[in-house]
Amino acid sequence: MPKSLISRRLLTIVADAVRSVVSPASLMVEATTAELRTPEPAGLYAADEIPPVEDIEAAAAAFDQAAQLARAGDRGKRAAKKVLDRLPAGRYGSWLVSRVTSNRQTADLDEIRRTFKAHGLGPVPMKSSAPSLKVERLASVEAGVTLVAA
Repeated sequence: MPKSLISRRLLTIVADAVRSVVSPASLMVEATTAELRTPEPAGLYAADEIPPVEDIEAAAAAFDQAAQLARAGDRGKRAAKKVLDRLPAGRYGSWLVSRVTSNRQTADLDEIRRTFKAHGLGPVPMKSSAPSLKVERLASVEAGVTLVAA
């Protein structure tokens, strides 16, 4: 790595560290609501096809409960995996611990970057992932307000 690049990076790191002590707010970048919004996916209900609010509330509650159960399951799996990952393969009581090769494959981005750089193709093109559905329970709802849709 060239010394000038290292010097610039070091200078940036030091400047950010000083700003974080002197004026931490200067490092914050506020995103506008328009920047946080993602485009609506295709296949949404038409205005006259939207289900009753009770059905939407039931679906949102079921989604939230399932998400909470999934998070609890993930936490439990992580805790158990801390113990199991350190065991050598073998039989432990009525359980068999082994390791198998996964069929899942992912792109080797480091190798792709090297290939792009070697051929002068610029940065590796990347695309954003699909927007995630987010469901939140509101603390209170005004009387008479039953549907909010754009």
